[in-house]
Amino acid sequence: MKKTMRFFLSAVAFAALAFVCMPAAAQNKLTINADLGKDVISKHIYGHFSEHLGHCIYGGYWVGEDSSIPNTRGIRNDVVQALRDISIPNLRWPGGCFADEYHWMDGIGPRNKRPKMVNTHWGGVTEDNSFGTHEFLDLCEQLGCEPYICGNVGSGSVEEMSKWVEYITFDGESPMSKLRRENGRDKPWKVRFWGVGNENWGCGGNMTAEYYTDLYKRYATYCRNYGDNRLYKIAGGPNEGDYHWMTTLMKNAGRHLQGVSLHYYTVPKNWNDKGSATVFDEEQYFETVSKTLRMEELVSRHSSIMDQYDPMKRVGLIPDEWGTWYNVEPETNPGFLYQQNTMRDAIVAGINLNIFNAHCDRVKMTNIAQTVNVLQAVILTDKEKMVLTPTYWVYWLYKVHHEATLLPIEFSCNTYGVGGRKIDAVSASASKDASGKVHITLVNLDPSREQVIDGELRGMAGKNISGKILTSPKLNDYNSFDRPNTVGVKDFKGAKLSSGKLTVTLPPKSVVMVEIS
Repeated sequence: MKKTMRFFLSAVAFAALAFVCMPAAAQNKLTINADLGKDVISKHIYGHFSEHLGHCIYGGYWVGEDSSIPNTRGIRNDVVQALRDISIPNLRWPGGCFADEYHWMDGIGPRNKRPKMVNTHWGGVTEDNSFGTHEFLDLCEQLGCEPYICGNVGSGSVEEMSKWVEYITFDGESPMSKLRRENGRDKPWKVRFWGVGNENWGCGGNMTAEYYTDLYKRYATYCRNYGDNRLYKIAGGPNEGDYHWMTTLMKNAGRHLQGVSLHYYTVPKNWNDKGSATVFDEEQYFETVSKTLRMEELVSRHSSIMDQYDPMKRVGLIPDEWGTWYNVEPETNPGFLYQQNTMRDAIVAGINLNIFNAHCDRVKMTNIAQTVNVLQAVILTDKEKMVLTPTYWVYWLYKVHHEATLLPIEFSCNTYGVGGRKIDAVSASASKDASGKVHITLVNLDPSREQVIDGELRGMAGKNISGKILTSPKLNDYNSFDRPNTVGVKDFKGAKLSSGKLTVTLPPKSVVMVEIS
């Protein structure tokens, strides 16, 4: 890897990096500068995304008040508790592609009077709108997280989105606040995160960058701040490496926005045949982790464009759709995007979260796709049953980084290769929390060889060390409803600290969190 050039550019750039991998060495060398941190890792980097797609909403969160499944006002108690346990910071809704065909007024008022619609994007099923604005905001209150609402730019209108903002956030007298009160909510909600459209280069309208940029400014003008609710407006950003889209948006609308989205999915094979979620060999595993490492390139290059127009980094880069995408599980609706979740997915999650931490000066929020029963889900449900996936446990391990200060580290690492191709064998990130504890998250990408890390802790007299580990005997191990605990977190005993010298022995295919105090 050639990231070392960027590391030495300046003290500022030095502090912003979470890892630097040098050419392969006989040993992995790690230096943690515990007294040099500057940037804070926003908790919103650990956000989630839930769309009206398959069984994400219906059966995933929403079962209705009359369900035998324990619920609070129709929302599953077990799912809420599981997400609270990983300190979910925000939730993006209602899409996705569904957002640009969703008309919010269809989802308010008495449920038995709400009009039905066809979910044309996802399975052609009937959407009965029983889960709408009030239900979603109730869910967020139960979760203790911030809502992130994506508005309809593709098939909606400026008036429609403007009225949605007013309905939710206005505390005075107006037709929309009156309607909200008639529907049972007297006081407004606090909702600051608003997406102005979704994938407007594709399912959100097949627009050009120039057309969308002008349209964004029009929508943003009429999405107003009411009272002390200040909107954080997120423009529909580029698809993967569409740098023209980012340039056009930042050049012509940069002062009108607070965030720009970015979408990138890790697809092991190709979009016509994405590969199986559970049946794969090492070559396919290597292809998966190699492709997910492209996130570093995308974030770096898009950030450099943003820097040209926003050198003070006021505007956040928001990768609000990311994760693995495989073929659906056999005998399931192809439009429901239901896939299993293995140790491979845990490795992918750990890598991406380390990358986002490294760029926390620009990356202010991300949203994995999707929370329940869809794509790289952290939770799977089947009627009354619920299972936590390997990806869930990565979020559980990494919650120590929420609102912690990113620590600059120097890291020279070994390589892992298949078929003559090589990538870094280890991904790393470090932070210091408000109590002064240092946390290091490490991912060993190599499925068959342990990685021993020789480290040095500078700027801190650490005395105590402990850790947690997520690993499994096989890369394709997963948690099923019959065997829900196949992949889980255990205590980690492979880290030692003595007189500032740190040694960590990472087992193959593992995600590890080390705490030093």
